[in-house]
Amino acid sequence: MRPPITAQGAQRLRAELEELKSVQRPAVINAIAEARAHGDLKENAEYHAAREQQGFIEGRIKQLESELSHAQVIDVASLNVGDKVVFGANVLLADEDTGKETRYQIVGDLEADIKQGLIAISSPVARALIGKHAGDVVTIEAPGGTSEVEIVEVSYG
Repeated sequence: MRPPITAQGAQRLRAELEELKSVQRPAVINAIAEARAHGDLKENAEYHAAREQQGFIEGRIKQLESELSHAQVIDVASLNVGDKVVFGANVLLADEDTGKETRYQIVGDLEADIKQGLIAISSPVARALIGKHAGDVVTIEAPGGTSEVEIVEVSYG
């Protein structure tokens, strides 16, 4: 099965790939050339740091190209599932104990970033929410413990 990714997530990864290829890769090549010009490479910290950075950039480029070529891009705006939670859903949750509200979007593993509210479809939270509807109370068993949340709102796009 091809890993799913939202259209927005694919766009973000393509932008990162373009940045790596057109800006960061040429910059590190210039840094290596400059460091090389300083002479002895054995004790040249700038050269070794630039070479290490080049390795990271090239590795990330290969990773992004592979992920994007294998991923199945899903346009969540075109999904017509009402208030049911499926891949790509924006879900507003309210903690049953504290009333604290949190908004997440369920995305592919490739684009998950909890700091931006993007949770992976494979995460315990997403697995507990999939198939549920707005108004449902769901028990989430996560590594941090068990909690009950109400699905306040489900939207797409």
